[in-house]
Amino acid sequence: MSDHKQKASFGSLALGALGVVFGDIGTSPLYTLKECLHAAGHHQATEADLYGVLSLIFWSLTMVVTVKYLTFIMKADNKGEGGIFALLALVPDELRTAKPGRIAAVAMFAVIGAALLYGDGIITPAISVLGAVEGLAVADPRLASAVVPVSCIILIGLFSIQSRGTGLVGNLFGPVMIVWFGTLAALGVYHISHNSEILGALSPHHAIGYFAHHGFGGLHILASVVLAVTGGEALYADMGHFGIKPIRAVWLCFVAPSLLLAYFGQGAHALRDPHSMDNPFFSMVPAGWATYALVVLSSLAAIIASQALISGAFSLTRQAMQLGYFPRVQVRHTAHEMEGQIYIPQINYFLAIGCIALVVAFGASSKLAAAYGIAVTGTMAITSIMYFLVVRQTWNWGLAKAAGLLALFLAFDTPFLWANLGKFTDGGYVPVLIGGVILFIMLLWNRGRTLIAQRYRLRFPTRESAQERVDARLSTRVPGTAVFMASNASSLPPVLVHHVERSRALQETVILLTIRILGQPLVPSEDRYSVEHLEDGFHRVVMKFGFMEEPNVLPVLLEAVKTGRIPFPDGEVTYYLGRENFIASSKGHMGAFSENIFAFLQKNAVAADRFFGLPHRQVVEIGTQMDL
Repeated sequence: MSDHKQKASFGSLALGALGVVFGDIGTSPLYTLKECLHAAGHHQATEADLYGVLSLIFWSLTMVVTVKYLTFIMKADNKGEGGIFALLALVPDELRTAKPGRIAAVAMFAVIGAALLYGDGIITPAISVLGAVEGLAVADPRLASAVVPVSCIILIGLFSIQSRGTGLVGNLFGPVMIVWFGTLAALGVYHISHNSEILGALSPHHAIGYFAHHGFGGLHILASVVLAVTGGEALYADMGHFGIKPIRAVWLCFVAPSLLLAYFGQGAHALRDPHSMDNPFFSMVPAGWATYALVVLSSLAAIIASQALISGAFSLTRQAMQLGYFPRVQVRHTAHEMEGQIYIPQINYFLAIGCIALVVAFGASSKLAAAYGIAVTGTMAITSIMYFLVVRQTWNWGLAKAAGLLALFLAFDTPFLWANLGKFTDGGYVPVLIGGVILFIMLLWNRGRTLIAQRYRLRFPTRESAQERVDARLSTRVPGTAVFMASNASSLPPVLVHHVERSRALQETVILLTIRILGQPLVPSEDRYSVEHLEDGFHRVVMKFGFMEEPNVLPVLLEAVKTGRIPFPDGEVTYYLGRENFIASSKGHMGAFSENIFAFLQKNAVAADRFFGLPHRQVVEIGTQMDL
């Protein structure tokens, strides 16, 4: 567990979790019941349909969020961290590795799940803000035309402040969400008190009766019901920031009761006034100032919900980048006390453009809801399958026990996914398209980097063979220290060989530096580096970083100098980096089209000196040409 979590009190962690983790699922009452009633036939929906929908919402929240995620999935933590890549790290190595240039099936599952989460990260801010601002049209129909412009303005403001970090408004998140969930609970209690028979929908026979009445065609309602559990994956992904106990406590004691009261309160009001089905959430308060106040509060809650998904996309990108599935991008830390608070400009621009484009293109939360479910349900199903692999292969559960749990999870995940696939042409293609682009980039980048490493291994299979070429070309050793970045700790880096072949000279002190990103979120300081003294003034330093850490080389290298007794006059050190230029012909393994795209990504990736925190005035890049 990290130091900031050890020092933080349970109360502060619970408040932080309330403000960040539950924002997405906490804003679902804005649109979930409305979409369910529309799917059930809107004004043609019967009282039995209303009971059936509420029962489905209750049991979905119970089984998917409380049972699946909080009871089981969140036990699968990687040194306290959660999320799709943390789950991948728990899978045995033999299942995660494949032949060079290929990706294992299990790793493919994780990458697909991660790609779908980007689609979720774009849709959530758009639908949450739209759903909140649509309350203006309830308060005054003449304001309907202002919904899209106001939503765009809010989104522009939201993405504009990302560079300042969540710490800027972080202290406001928890208190605002207390007011939000308290308001949901209060409104729910008020309306339930006038129609308490609605609580009968807690019985599962109403959910079963819905399908018995509507038959197989009634399954399409699940495409709307799943909106109630969107955000469940965030509980797992953000576990490392707050811990499992605060998240469980806040959910069971405050969030879940508030959400259920809000849903059943909307249902109770719909029984009294069928016209409220047009927008049951905002209909719970009288038109006028109360509606405007609820619009403001719900907009703040929507912004917080959006912030959680945006921050999640930043963290996901860093994890993918460290594990070799994404090009190097600029990562800025926005808080000294919390390592997880980061800002990535390129991803921020990508999300901002995508969100605003969706708001303008769809124009209403009802239309956008059709695009929402596929990304969420796809990730839910992938998480269930990977959890099965962990409990079966890593924790050595019996087949009957592991398969039984998987069957329970898929009993909910599969119908949800199947129902949402039916919305593909209505907008469901949006997250699939977004995820497909991200997936293509991830797989292409991973394959390209793997082929480069393989090419170097074939050219210089051993340190001895490379050393022979160096010795044959080397004429003199000059004063100074040279640091060569080496991807393989067992051989000489190609950039060193190229340097000697062209200059016929080499510094008296040579440090071969290898960076390893491990399949764990953090690396203890005592395991950060190792030093090996070789002959002829050569020293090998291997540094290890977790996939949640920034590989800042210089501080660790200076520390290694103190303990390893390496000559290292900092101002006289030269860092040598390799830069590949790609021919992109049809003769390579990747093909001209894929290699051109890979070359574009490589060219626009953050330079290695910036990524590893090297002093750029002391960096020399040596280019090589190759055809992948």
